[in-house]
Amino acid sequence: MPGDIAEKGARFRALHERGGAFVMPNPWDLGTTRILDGLGFDALATTSAGLAYSLGRRDGEGAVSRDEALAHAALIAAATELPVNADLENGFADDPAGVAETIRRAGETGIVGCSIEDATGDRQRPIYDFGLAVERIAAAAEAARALPFAFTLTARSENFLHGRRDLEDTIARLKAFEEAGADVLYAPALPDIDALAELCQAVGKPVNFLMGSARTPLSAADVSAVGVRRISIGSGLFNVAFGSFLKAAKGLHEDGLLARDKSLPTGRDIAAFMADGG
Repeated sequence: MPGDIAEKGARFRALHERGGAFVMPNPWDLGTTRILDGLGFDALATTSAGLAYSLGRRDGEGAVSRDEALAHAALIAAATELPVNADLENGFADDPAGVAETIRRAGETGIVGCSIEDATGDRQRPIYDFGLAVERIAAAAEAARALPFAFTLTARSENFLHGRRDLEDTIARLKAFEEAGADVLYAPALPDIDALAELCQAVGKPVNFLMGSARTPLSAADVSAVGVRRISIGSGLFNVAFGSFLKAAKGLHEDGLLARDKSLPTGRDIAAFMADGG
């Protein structure tokens, strides 16, 4: 793996401690990794949705295996000198021991952090019971601390992504995850800036904000002002790229014409970010 893992881990941890929020975009393959690296971001993260969709599968339904997700994380980490955080969904296990094993294996891939969520992947019971959710994060934190470098564990509460619009429970879960050893706290799809501010005030660890949600269209400056320390994009960039692809492909099919936006970069512009020899 490129670079020194201990240095990367320390650098990633330090990003969360400086003033204001840093932006951590999410590539889904080697080409997008090289582009984001070349643009000068400080850190990158994988996206479970981007990986699943690029494999022709649905996200959040267990269609991507732990082995596939870890192999993908290793590819992204090997393509950049930037610290890489991995979206490891629910840890690919229901039980705490299984989540801990995922963290141990993640520590061998070259990534220096990951997120573990409290979503089950089961539509009938989408969120783990409170006690089990906390036990899972505690096991993940113990495994992360046992790694020979600083590994930043992010704990996610998925309530608002699954129709459970309960801010009190969401904050209670994140506070419990903090006490269980999580380094960063994350609740995607909060309804507004006030809810985000309340979360930031309620916890003592850095908060991650998911940019690009239609429910919360906030800027980096907006969320930094209320205490957010890290901004991720999730599948946002993937959706932009593949949305443009779908629009152009539909136009080609329906009109027999490949419409091109002249403001878009050329192939030569994109090639400038790529490594010699492919």
